[in-house]
Amino acid sequence: MNFCSLDFRLLCILIVISYASGSYVRPLPRSTLSVPLDTKSSSDPQQVHVSLSGNDNYMRISWMTKDDAVSSIVEYGTSSGKYTSSAEGENTNYRYLLYKSANVHHVVIGPLETGTLYYYRCGGNGAEYSFKTPPAQLPIAFAVVGDLGQTGWTTSTLQHVQQMNYDVLLLPGDLSYADYRQPLWDSFGRLVEPLASSRPWMVTQGNHEIEKIPLLVSTPFKAYNARWKMPYQESGSPSNLYYSFEVAGAHILMLGSYAEFGTDSDQYKWLQGDLSRVNRRKTPWLIALIHAPWYNTNTAHQGEGDDMKDAMEELLHAAKVDIVFAGHVHAYERFTRVFKNQPNPCGSVHITIGDGGNREGLASRYEDPPSGLSEFREASFGHGEFVIYNATHAHWTWHQNDDDESVVSDEVWINSLASVSNSC
Repeated sequence: MNFCSLDFRLLCILIVISYASGSYVRPLPRSTLSVPLDTKSSSDPQQVHVSLSGNDNYMRISWMTKDDAVSSIVEYGTSSGKYTSSAEGENTNYRYLLYKSANVHHVVIGPLETGTLYYYRCGGNGAEYSFKTPPAQLPIAFAVVGDLGQTGWTTSTLQHVQQMNYDVLLLPGDLSYADYRQPLWDSFGRLVEPLASSRPWMVTQGNHEIEKIPLLVSTPFKAYNARWKMPYQESGSPSNLYYSFEVAGAHILMLGSYAEFGTDSDQYKWLQGDLSRVNRRKTPWLIALIHAPWYNTNTAHQGEGDDMKDAMEELLHAAKVDIVFAGHVHAYERFTRVFKNQPNPCGSVHITIGDGGNREGLASRYEDPPSGLSEFREASFGHGEFVIYNATHAHWTWHQNDDDESVVSDEVWINSLASVSNSC
């Protein structure tokens, strides 16, 4: 897109109108965007990413091509260049104002062996990619990063994540920060492809994925739903905005802060049913991701998660959810176990990890004096690592981006609530 064009100036006016209709006005960009150029041919796959399909030993491969003739097929095998299996899937595209997306392909492959390196090719053309399937049993390592965007800090965060020996990446919303400018969804896909094509990325939506414009774009989450298909159907959810999946010994809830969540909503009813089916002997760890945090001592976005907390916190508490990851606030904060605004040994640990590198900069102002619930807080870019070692113990570390170096600045051991069932 020519950012000096009449179309872009018109879009800016429409965005201002859209902002004026809401309660929160985003600040102007503070960092230079890191936008990878599109250098591939129209038939070559690009923006490749993999995700867990929700069925045991299956994975979903997603990518985009500009050529309509490219088939939605993935060839794969355990040796480079030797593809002993193949699978076909589906493709879609979408329109957003004057923008028309390339074809988005989604193919589920399997059954696959756990803990195994696979080589694959998309659409029968282009480069070979590889990914490693997660382990069948504990231990398992998660990278956790929120509010990524496309800045130099994003690049630094991704480089640090790439150095981890992680199995699955969890992202609690705000991916590309395209904010209506659809080509930035494409550049984001190219930016994260080296990581997202080699390990499963499991995401939920944030406010920057909504992209509604009054009178012009009435359907929210158009780009997000088309590009980042998650296993919602496999988990019995009616919407791509919330779902669950299981991996190794963890049951993970990906909740929608910007989908209806009241007690009579589809999301609430789905969550009730999903939690009723959790088997803590099979999955002793129960984890939730949201976007707007339920607990927050930063002055930014105060109270924006309260309505969802009022509706759903009791459900999560009754189910003994171990940890709740959030984004939205562009800083890091870790809380003690908490329930209904009070310390509670049977409550969830809440962690805000909205510091991936977004263009809006850091949220550096905190309430003073600090809440007794908050155990560590800092406005720095970074990422988290959550390693579940066994059915009872997991280790959390927050890695701060310090002069482009990854520095462990906070860490804590966490016990599974399923392992202390007698007292909770």
